[in-house]
Amino acid sequence: MNPTGNPAPPADPFLNGPTPLTGHSLLAGREVPGTGDAWYAVAAATGEPFGPPHRDASTEQVAEAARLAAADARAFRALPPERRAAFLDACAEEIEALGDALPALAARETGLPVARLTGERGRTCGQLRLFAELVRSGGALGARIDSGPSGTDVRLRRVPLGPVAVFGASNFPLAFSVAGGDTASALAAGCPVVVKAHPAHPGTGEAVARAVMAAAARTGMPAGVFSLLVGRGHDVGLALVGDPRITAVGFTGSRAGGLALIAAGRSRPVPVPVHAEMSAVNPVIMLDGALAEPEPAAASYVASLTASAGQFCTNPGLLLLPAGPAGDAFLSAAARALEASEGQVMLTPDIARAYTEGVRLWENVPGVREVARGTAGTGPYAPAPVVLECDAAAYTVHQELTGEVFGAAGLVVRWSGTDELLGLLEELEGQLTATLHAADADRTTALELLPVLEERAGRVLWGGWPTGVEVCHAMVHGGPWPATSSPGTTSVGTLAVERWLRPVCYQSFPDALLPPELRDGNPLRVPRQTGSGLTRGA
Repeated sequence: MNPTGNPAPPADPFLNGPTPLTGHSLLAGREVPGTGDAWYAVAAATGEPFGPPHRDASTEQVAEAARLAAADARAFRALPPERRAAFLDACAEEIEALGDALPALAARETGLPVARLTGERGRTCGQLRLFAELVRSGGALGARIDSGPSGTDVRLRRVPLGPVAVFGASNFPLAFSVAGGDTASALAAGCPVVVKAHPAHPGTGEAVARAVMAAAARTGMPAGVFSLLVGRGHDVGLALVGDPRITAVGFTGSRAGGLALIAAGRSRPVPVPVHAEMSAVNPVIMLDGALAEPEPAAASYVASLTASAGQFCTNPGLLLLPAGPAGDAFLSAAARALEASEGQVMLTPDIARAYTEGVRLWENVPGVREVARGTAGTGPYAPAPVVLECDAAAYTVHQELTGEVFGAAGLVVRWSGTDELLGLLEELEGQLTATLHAADADRTTALELLPVLEERAGRVLWGGWPTGVEVCHAMVHGGPWPATSSPGTTSVGTLAVERWLRPVCYQSFPDALLPPELRDGNPLRVPRQTGSGLTRGA
């Protein structure tokens, strides 16, 4: 066993197999060595480098990836829906064909457990297939047929924006990375994708990129439909966002990184939307009725807080707990559960150091006390989980308590009375989630809080815990600024496809010149909104 608790990795099948990893960028199906200084993947548990040398793509190579994507954009969007859907299905099949070596490699690079990564691979392939179903259904086209007051024939559909730049996330090396939700939804929309690989898992990124390339070749896609760029610093990403052929950007990561890309997207001669998911503390509100049985509720809280070393964007970093004996009992139970927990290897040494510094910042704020601390895990990058506590007044006065500490660190704020709780919620930034734990006796208070929670979060939960995002048609993984830069969208669920589409209206066109989804008779049998309602056509 290695220090992450995973089985010892196999003898690097991706490095020594029939198609070894190279560390190169992959442009429209071609390997292209970078030109920067050599750097290496790092084993999260030890900080030791391994694998082939990686070199950042040059500015010219970034431009070439964007040029190739733009050159094939019209051919890709013109493909019949079944062809595009088959490509998405093939991507899932090729990723699955990588076998157990893929989660083993990802575990070595990230420190995440193999079992968690195996499940994440299933989620990744599942969402690719979900978007394939969406493409086949025609539901994303948003077809509408109507007439104005004068009787003029007016028809509408959504068309792809063009090449999309995708930035993978460190904490989900499969589901939010090279073939993750942003890539899947952009391809489903008919947009070529250029991915900036995340330097925390470059081998995993290349392995998945090769699977996508194989799927593209197998299904006869235009070569420019997908490219992967290697880049450790900021230059590659900024050059990609600044390229005039890129029409939109998907990003999941830190607030600093998201803000930099948003600024780059806005400063172009032709600005482009940057759909950035950045940071959140995901408040969980406990009302009195939810504290009748403190032990199971506290155990669930600690389990959610510490899962995968707390490295979820939906981690419950802020718990709003009533002052008084019932809240004290919950906190005592949470302390017992946390003290029995052990730190897990974090994604990178830098993330582990930032976690330690963030906890120390909280600890030094007047009025903050430690509730409980677990034990550090094996190795230098597995810090102990911790829960700290303060009252509402301290939280309100000290701005440094309101930021995210990425990892298994929870801040509990004690409140007295509904007015004080409402005041805390009113001051919160935008969040990905807000969770309400209550009983029927709390219904009046819950109804008073709900409008505020709707204003603050993209997903509102009754009971449960915010970690664990369902991939389905109705899911929203987004929220008001600064949780995301695009509060009207989501990065999970089929609604995500709308980020890469724009509406085009066709007025008084002859039927033969209309796109098939808008023609009389509805030959593609897609859902269409008409003056008389939603129809599937004859």
